[in-house]
Amino acid sequence: MNIQVKQVSSLEKILPNGSIENYSEINKKTLLKGQSFSYQIAIETSHNAELKIELISPIKDYVNVYVVKNSICDMPTYFDTKDENFITKEPCLIPDVLMPFEDEGNVIRLNNESGSIWVNLNLSDDIPKGEYELTVNLSYATATEKFTASKTMKISVTDEKIPSQKTIFTQWFHTDSIADIHNVEIYSDAHWDLIDKYMSLAKNLGINMILTPVITPPLDTEVGKMRPCTQLVKIEKKNENYIFDFSLLKKWISLCKKNNIEYYEISHLFSQWGLKFAPNIKISENGKEYLMFGWHVKSDDEKYKEFLCQFLPSLVEFLKGENILDKCYFHISDEPSKEHIETYKYAHSIVSSYVDSSRIMDAISDYQFYETGLIKTPVTATNHIEEFLENDVQNQWAYYCCGQFEKVGNRFLAMPSHKNRILGIQMYKFGIKGFLQWGYNFYYSQLSRKKINPYITTSSDKAFPSGDPFSVYPTDNGCTPSLRAIIFKEALEDIEILRKLEEKIGRDEVIKMIDKEAKMDLTFKDYPTESSFIPQLIDKAIKMINKKTS
Repeated sequence: MNIQVKQVSSLEKILPNGSIENYSEINKKTLLKGQSFSYQIAIETSHNAELKIELISPIKDYVNVYVVKNSICDMPTYFDTKDENFITKEPCLIPDVLMPFEDEGNVIRLNNESGSIWVNLNLSDDIPKGEYELTVNLSYATATEKFTASKTMKISVTDEKIPSQKTIFTQWFHTDSIADIHNVEIYSDAHWDLIDKYMSLAKNLGINMILTPVITPPLDTEVGKMRPCTQLVKIEKKNENYIFDFSLLKKWISLCKKNNIEYYEISHLFSQWGLKFAPNIKISENGKEYLMFGWHVKSDDEKYKEFLCQFLPSLVEFLKGENILDKCYFHISDEPSKEHIETYKYAHSIVSSYVDSSRIMDAISDYQFYETGLIKTPVTATNHIEEFLENDVQNQWAYYCCGQFEKVGNRFLAMPSHKNRILGIQMYKFGIKGFLQWGYNFYYSQLSRKKINPYITTSSDKAFPSGDPFSVYPTDNGCTPSLRAIIFKEALEDIEILRKLEEKIGRDEVIKMIDKEAKMDLTFKDYPTESSFIPQLIDKAIKMINKKTS
């Protein structure tokens, strides 16, 4: 029997056809109170084996153990990608799904391949300072063979506490996709239960802002078509007046508060990629519900303006009553460009009459558009952000999606995990206030033409690089994270650890330390490609925090 076992970094991806021989082992870690930390038990076997998993630790209540499952990477990247910092550019299986080991019968099954167990530690803020151990035991037995292995991680918890997350992070929460993938009716009891579970996991992954569909979001929808209606505000028309029922929105807000979601991203009020049309909005009139606005209504139609002039003040008043208006951000349209400036001005003049313009945010990557002064909170693609940073834009956010695949970091399956986690250090260095990514759970093909199975295609049926459309996977009764999602949560914590160090030595000194450790002027496009860089930098930051305290 030939089974190799190593305790390795979470930044390694243990490929099924790869060897674990060259991975460095890690056996100890120093953490702040409240910090998260993940690592892997990597296993390589030359035959079929079912290994029993046992966790022993005095702090096991803070630990989640997962079996890492491979996903189908059916579109690693675009065919003309020049960046060589990819694990592969060929379709293959890549580890991504994290299944709770209890759901796997407390075993990992391997057949002449490599795989891993994912150990995810989430310390509480009030855990006592001290030394702790996490031990994972593996065992395998047949009538003729026996195998046992044990790996221990030594955890040193300091007196210092990680600050609470200040970076606002939203991954678009596709409410219709939850209903579709689980085959339940929208806003049925079963749907609300699932929304609750997806929100709970989102919060655990560092998402503290939720896309809130006051109207069905006009996103990723084929022209002339409709996504399932998820409009939270029921609307009735009587003569020239609109009556708004916010009861479903109130229920939504209650779930957000239950799950400690702090911020609300109000869905877009005009169509995507050019503001040409009104979004799909259903209205009841004389007892009949119909689509009053949509692709058949131009964005500058006077009737839509009249609707917004009644809807927005009513919505704002309701949000005030819920004591969350100061936690709300509003969208006009996604990804407008400079040829849309005049249309955007028109839309902005309506929305800003009722909404504080500082709370209007949209994705723009053209600095000339920003110079109009229309968008106070620009959300800029990481491969176009340099000009914004050079001009010291305030309230700068960043985003990436399918188009950010050359040089910059992202979370595609085929990328090494350090390209995912590096974003935290970059956002700290450049003072980025928030981050947006479009696919928490988009289980549709491109433009929402059809439902897809995320266990069969991770690319929305070869529309986007695998991993771009979603970061969590549906299960029978809820959802489970990808390792990419947990890695990004650690990136968000890296920001807070660096901020903690900033309190001790000042921001300039922290930035000097980052560049010194990186051996370069670290930017969104230039950063170390060694997986060891980030853990070493953060370990050094924690050591300096503790040194300045003692």
